[in-house]
Amino acid sequence: MQITENIVTFSFNGKSFQAIEGQTIAAALFANGVKKLGVSRKLQQPRGLFCSNGRCASCFVSGNGMDHVLSCMSLIENGMIIQSNESDPDIRRKIDGD
Repeated sequence: MQITENIVTFSFNGKSFQAIEGQTIAAALFANGVKKLGVSRKLQQPRGLFCSNGRCASCFVSGNGMDHVLSCMSLIENGMIIQSNESDPDIRRKIDGD
């Protein structure tokens, strides 16, 4: 019996990558050598995968226009556009008046 893997394409910060269907966003990024997922809000230090089970805020990315998606818990989709999170979500900036 032969097992076939469906390959999907996605982009991260404007660069094109491939992943296996069913991988999380974090797994797909790590498989492609991407370890920096964004920067911390307060100290502007690199953020990456930490707990891998959705309990921390270290792996947030923007996926298909949605801010602060947990990359360790969200599945990659074909054609997905992913951006690193470099700041607060837009809704917070709008509420705070920035």
